[in-house]
Amino acid sequence: MTNPYATQLGERPPLEVIAATPDILTGLLRLAKPRPGKWTPAQIACHLADCEIAFSFRIRQTLAETNHTVQPFDQDAWAEPYPKLEIEPALAAFQALRHWNLALLKTLQPEDFGRQVTHPERGTMTLQTILETMAGHDLNHLKQLQLSGT
Repeated sequence: MTNPYATQLGERPPLEVIAATPDILTGLLRLAKPRPGKWTPAQIACHLADCEIAFSFRIRQTLAETNHTVQPFDQDAWAEPYPKLEIEPALAAFQALRHWNLALLKTLQPEDFGRQVTHPERGTMTLQTILETMAGHDLNHLKQLQLSGT
């Protein structure tokens, strides 16, 4: 199984990264400026909110269903309305969903993190892999916002 965000995470514990992201994101969005040829800070906020919806569903499917197959999504197709959306509701949606996901994750037993699902493009993965992907994805986009704030 290939985790495209593993290099972003390194040795950092995914739950710590996931928990820290909402506050870091809020701070970075205050400073970030659009960069030519890149998503704007508002578009990144929209993307993170949409991805949190997808991750939320995948977490719950992994916990509730045996050997489930999750569905990939086309991020570019999902991004088409982003230029017409505001940053504040995107950030609020991301924060609320992330806090709800963290509340659920705090209730889990160690063996729950080994539950498996299949991703059609990435193969078999565990809940732990999903969390590592979330954390690495967060770090990737936080880095983009850091670069746009300089």
